[in-house]
Amino acid sequence: SRRACRLSRGRTDPQTPTATGAPDRRTSRKKPLSPPTAPRPKLPGVDSNVVFCARALTKVYKMGEVEVVALRGVDLDLYEGEFVVLLGPSGSGKSTLLNILGGLDSATSGEVHYAGHDLARASERELTEFRRDHVGFVFQFYNLIPSLTARENVAAVTEIARAPMTPEAALELVGMGERLDHFPAQLSGGEQQRVAIARAIAKNPAVLLCDEPTGALDSATGIVVLEAISRANRSLGTTTVVITHNVVIAGMADRVIRMADGRISGSERNAERKEARELAW
Repeated sequence: SRRACRLSRGRTDPQTPTATGAPDRRTSRKKPLSPPTAPRPKLPGVDSNVVFCARALTKVYKMGEVEVVALRGVDLDLYEGEFVVLLGPSGSGKSTLLNILGGLDSATSGEVHYAGHDLARASERELTEFRRDHVGFVFQFYNLIPSLTARENVAAVTEIARAPMTPEAALELVGMGERLDHFPAQLSGGEQQRVAIARAIAKNPAVLLCDEPTGALDSATGIVVLEAISRANRSLGTTTVVITHNVVIAGMADRVIRMADGRISGSERNAERKEARELAW
């Protein structure tokens, strides 16, 4: 039978493709959500290294009399500090899964836990606090405020975060330290995306969720953006998930999870992570 998140030891139904494989680790008592600190302690939960645990997730969208099934029984564990690429074609369920993990959407059925906290049963207020304190988002389009400088766009987040970096430190981390007072219209697409990454990491989140972050960029600029994401993962220890249809990007991950038709179709670990500058497409 399918094990619940609270019993997770890295294995589920062996006949069902999952993305849960990891060595057994020590257990710890479940604790409520708490704001991240620097340095970040081990996350609480049954497995102290599991950040997210999802079991039997389904998502069905109703469009009039038509039902569209986006997720079909997804099992997934994400571990502290790892860099994961979620790979699959358009319509495979990648964005839906990411939105559920990030508290932007809810599953039709199934379990999803963050650090032992049941997101499926969380209130809207609790989900808002979860997104504010624990998750950074990077989307394909930058969503910067045009009337604010790079520094001010990042400060819009740090002013409401509980344990933020300074805007200057976040922008320096993504290579934008010399463009602090430039407005979005004065920046290239790649520079705007790096400001968006700085905004996401400035609140010192435990998790960074990136939805096609290079989708609107050429390959050379995309590599610069991926370097910024990888630098944040390595420097801050942030669990990072990048969803993409670009198979080349999979080379820079610790683990690659493949999706098709709303299911996880495979999962493998890379023997060695490539640097972003080694990629070409």
